[in-house]
Formats: sequence, C-alpha cells, structure tokens
Amino acid sequence: MKKELRDQIKQDELTSGLEQAVSWLTAHRDEVRIGAGVVAVRLAAAGALAYFQGQRAREADRAFRDALTTFEAPVAAEIASGAERPSGQVFATAEDKYKTAAAAFEGVERRFSSSVTGLRAKYYAALSRAELGQQAEAEKALKEIQARGAGLEPDLARLALASLYRRAGQVDKAVEAYRALATNPAASVPRDFALVSAAQALEDAKRWAEARAAYLQLVEEFPASVYASEARTRAEHLKSLV
Repeated sequence: MKKELRDQIKQDELTSGLEQAVSWLTAHRDEVRIGAGVVAVRLAAAGALAYFQGQRAREADRAFRDALTTFEAPVAAEIASGAERPSGQVFATAEDKYKTAAAAFEGVERRFSSSVTGLRAKYYAALSRAELGQQAEAEKALKEIQARGAGLEPDLARLALASLYRRAGQVDKAVEAYRALATNPAASVPRDFALVSAAQALEDAKRWAEARAAYLQLVEEFPASVYASEARTRAEHLKSLV
C-alpha cells in the first residue's frame, strides 16, 4: 500500500471518528452535562475532604503541642533561687502541672481519637496520671495503647508499663515487661536498653545474683553497647554481694 493511500485512510478514519463523537455528544448533550456535573461534584468533594482532613490534622497538632507545653512546663520549686523566671506558664506544684496536662491530653484524645495524634495524647495522659500516682488509671491506658499492636506508641507504652511497675516496687512485673521488650525489641526500645533496664530493676530490689547475671548477659550480647561499660562495672560490684 502506497504511503499516500495509507495516510488518506488514517485521515478518513480520524475524520469519521470525530464526526461520530460530535454526533454522539450532540445527541446526548444533556447526559454529558449531568456526567460532567457529577465529576465536578466528586472532584469538589474530594478537595473539600482533603482540606478538612488537613485542617483537622493541623488542629490536632496545635492542641497536642499546647498540652505538651503544659506537660514540660517548670514548677516554681524547681527554679533555682535568683534565677530569671522563665517565660510561659509556671506551675505552683507538680501536682497542678500534671493535673492540667492530663486533662489537656485527654481532651485531645477525645477530639482526635481516630488519629495518631489522639493515640499519642492518650500515651502522654497516661504518663501524667502516673506522675500523679494514679497507677490504676495509667496502667489501664497504657495497656489499651499496647493492645494496638506494633508502632511507636504501643512500643513506648510497653516501656512505660515496665517503668510504672518498677516505680511501684512490682519488680516481678517490671522484669517480665522488660524481658518481653528484650525478646521483641523495636527501634524505639532496643534489646540492650531493655536488658540493662531489667538488670537495674533487679538491683533496685536487691536481687543481686539475678541482677549480676542480667548485666553479664548484656555485656556478652552487646560488648559495644553504650550500656556495656556501666554493666561491667555493676556486675563487678555485685560480685561481692552474690
């Protein structure tokens, strides 16, 4: 087939296709208007949803940062005598601070419960409750976060639970929690940190032999760990007490 003939056939096909398209659009112009309207509505709805979600995320972030500012605010008794008073809020007592922080974080959690920010607020609310000595409330919240599975907040909740038990003198629970973290380490809670924490909890409880064994395990498994030098020192010290 000559090139001129092939080009003519292509041109005829294009012309025919355009004519058919124009004909169809003319016959179905009302449907096309409706269809275009539906697309426009869908695009507008998608844009509105994206804007709303972005706005909600910004609101959640602001609310969380305000609560965190309270959580990290100084207490009057902690300010050195003669030191310049820091800008921002200063609380009369630690109790006042943590009560205010807990309420603020719990407010963020309620408003943004389905978001990561809401989960993070729940974690900090639990820490605030722990600082207030409200162990049952803190433990309940941390267990609920832990039950969410993997991720930064659940991992930190596991660590906070272990620390909560340690502070309460529940050594067996604390060591069990630290060892569970060591068995299933995460980027936020590495195995060597979990091991040294378990050893420290055992030492606090004067369980010298178990503490020394835990320190030696850390040194053996992680000789280059940032905790290894202290672990060697503690293991040597405990040797005379075993």
